Amino acid sequence: MTPPPAPFDPSEVFTPAAPEFVADPYPAYGRLRAAGRAHYNEPTDQWLIPHHADVSALLRDRRLGRTYLHRFTHEEFGRPAPPPEHEPFHVLNDNGMLDLEPPTHTRIRRLVAKAFTPRTAERLRAYVEELADGLARDLVADGGGDLVARVAEPLPVAVIAQMLGIPESDRPLLRPWSAAICGMYELKPSEETAARAVAASLEFSAYLRELIAARRDKPGDDLISGLIAATDDGQSEQSMQSMQSMQSMQATQSVQSRRTAQSGRSLSEQEMISTCVLLLNAGHEATVNATVNGWYALLRHPDQLAALRAEPERLVPTAVEELLRYDTPLQLFERWVLDDIEIDGTVIPRGSELALLFGSANHDPAVFTRPGELDLARRDNPHISFGAGIHYCLGAPLARIELAASMRALLRRAPALRLAAKPRRAPGFVIRGFQELRVEV
Repeated sequence: MTPPPAPFDPSEVFTPAAPEFVADPYPAYGRLRAAGRAHYNEPTDQWLIPHHADVSALLRDRRLGRTYLHRFTHEEFGRPAPPPEHEPFHVLNDNGMLDLEPPTHTRIRRLVAKAFTPRTAERLRAYVEELADGLARDLVADGGGDLVARVAEPLPVAVIAQMLGIPESDRPLLRPWSAAICGMYELKPSEETAARAVAASLEFSAYLRELIAARRDKPGDDLISGLIAATDDGQSEQSMQSMQSMQSMQATQSVQSRRTAQSGRSLSEQEMISTCVLLLNAGHEATVNATVNGWYALLRHPDQLAALRAEPERLVPTAVEELLRYDTPLQLFERWVLDDIEIDGTVIPRGSELALLFGSANHDPAVFTRPGELDLARRDNPHISFGAGIHYCLGAPLARIELAASMRALLRRAPALRLAAKPRRAPGFVIRGFQELRVEV
């Protein structure tokens, strides 16, 4: 008599602390998908969701949330409060719209959204392309270098800092602060990671508090000045028009009015600080990693790279989407279960946490033909690298422009770009990227 199969233990497959898993998690995702639609993983106390259809639906499901504190206390939800020594990080992080739910999320996103429409992003195209071309030119002039430090990081940092009005002399501060804060988004971060995040949160908040005060005294044509001026829908329209003129790099007038917050429809100072940090972090972190992940994939697929070099105008738009799918910069997105849900006959109770596996969803053969193959001409490509639902990435139109601009610049300026050394992968799993990718031209 054949014994029954042993129960599936996802912790034997899903090992995000293991370097070999971080190097290539995609085979493990295949095993998770084959084993079912929802798996409780005891080491991280999460339900792993590996299928595209479920991930896409649950990103839009209002029975879930990025926070639970708009409905429950920690005690009511059955979760411990964060340690008091982590409070500076949580004050900063938890007041950003990525970790808020309606109506607060709706109010803040409405004020910020006009800065990130496809139309306003398009006005930045010439500026982004000029920056990208200069970075590629300098890399070639030096015979190569680290693609992370020379191209992938400085382009999106410069763009989002320009939008927000961060002085150029202060911009080197941003990436270290961002890296320290984003360390807390990994699974089960260490106390050392938390201490770095707390220190960065305090420093970043103090810096922005001073900058916001300066903009109150002397408004400019930037997003911070626009947010200060915005108090209701009519006023936000007026202030955002001035900010949008900055984005075309042809600003002709400054924000003239500053108004007192009315009816809870403006931003508190903490919300403004948290919003600026979120925009600065999210405004470059994904683009940095997508750029380097993408070029590493291209350099390992010489046939695809040769096709791209031969027909850049035809293939760059689909190549950007395929590279976002093929090696996803954000591998996991967490949501809390606010009301019981059921997945494939399994009831997941209120108080649980879901880990929506973006990287797995983007390799689901139920949605993508030959998902393990890199196909730069792929047309049917409903990847979810930018999320979905109310927390869909505001900066997606701008990120696409940045990724295409840097790709075109490197294809044009460095037609023989190649690896110069073994890359150094960043140790994290949730945010997937490289610490260093050295190339020669």
